[in-house]
Amino acid sequence: MKKPELLAPAGSFEKAKVAFMYGADAVYCGTASLSLRSRAEVDDNDLEKTIEYAHSIGKKVYAALNIYAWDTNYEEIEKQVKMLDRVHVDAIIASDGGVIQKIKEIAPNIDIHVSTQANVVSYHAAKFWYDNGAKRVILGRETSKDQIEEIMNNKPEDLEVEMFIHGALCWAYSGRCFLSEYLSCRSANLGDCSQSCRWAYNMYLEEKNNPGNLMPVETDENGTYILSSKDLCLIKEIPQIVEMGVDSLKIEGRLKTEYYLASVVNVYRNAIDDYMKNPEGYDYTKYLKELEKVKTRGLTTFYFNDRNNKDFQEYEGKQYNPDYEFGGKILEDKSKNEQVLIEIKNKLSIGDLLELIVPDDIEVRAFKIEKLYDSETGEEIQTVNPGKLGQTVKLLIPFEVKKGWILRRKK
Repeated sequence: MKKPELLAPAGSFEKAKVAFMYGADAVYCGTASLSLRSRAEVDDNDLEKTIEYAHSIGKKVYAALNIYAWDTNYEEIEKQVKMLDRVHVDAIIASDGGVIQKIKEIAPNIDIHVSTQANVVSYHAAKFWYDNGAKRVILGRETSKDQIEEIMNNKPEDLEVEMFIHGALCWAYSGRCFLSEYLSCRSANLGDCSQSCRWAYNMYLEEKNNPGNLMPVETDENGTYILSSKDLCLIKEIPQIVEMGVDSLKIEGRLKTEYYLASVVNVYRNAIDDYMKNPEGYDYTKYLKELEKVKTRGLTTFYFNDRNNKDFQEYEGKQYNPDYEFGGKILEDKSKNEQVLIEIKNKLSIGDLLELIVPDDIEVRAFKIEKLYDSETGEEIQTVNPGKLGQTVKLLIPFEVKKGWILRRKK
């Protein structure tokens, strides 16, 4: 039984550092205009810094060039591939056959990971991409455990397989959606998805005798979220996935916060490690409890256990978490019971309950805010609001802390 790679999203250099701190073996990130999350704040300098940092600590970085490219994109693609080759990226994630061919021509030594956008849902498709230079295929999220096992048993032996284990789902087949382009002139397949499936919709009857009347559909005061899916969560299924020998387990979310990264990566890091150490003692409930503290649209196993599963539509549509939010980020190493400088992310007040998310440890370290200090004057204060970017405060923390650790606040 081999330990799979834990792969996390990195929407910025700072987010990459958080992901690595909380246990990711590798991160994936994109360029500003050639990946399918062009709003993730990674420019070429950030990307180069991320790769240098990752390699300095023995980790990996994969860069996404997974747009479906027009001919006008190829000049930029060539420049980007040459830059990635120069900074020794560990792999390029791509889905367009033309882009993959261009990568092979320009930088034949860079590993190619075939994106989930390519709809790899069979070992026949996996072999096709292997024969065309792929080091790894990223399975479509539509695959069930039986299909994944079939792929693992029949793929070329040295072809790596990656799959999603957590994060947002898309109504379109493997994310290949045209709805955003149609409704808001922002192409999902060129990296600028407006997430139209998350919008509220009303449906009107167009019958001749009853035009313009609202069609009765399940709804609430916010509208009808008929295309908004629950989020994927395979924490319970980690034993099956590890036993199948999947090479890399992927968390979705390059636009997510550092709090989301710390929480989710830490959970799956601990879950995988605990299962490897003690398969018989694996108990997913404690991990699920932690995942439920993060914003979610509800959780589903999608098609992993049952191809006929319909329990993934979330009519509420909005992300929610009624009990917890991002509290702050530790900015310095300190021993326990010392004043600690933190960057605040939400309002903090005396008496608030905070939880410290500690890397490599699933146990919660909770404490109440007993004292707050103005970070500039040192004066005691009762409350502080994140009124500006990088707003800081000092507070007493009864635990040893390290720079970069994340605090969550109980609402």
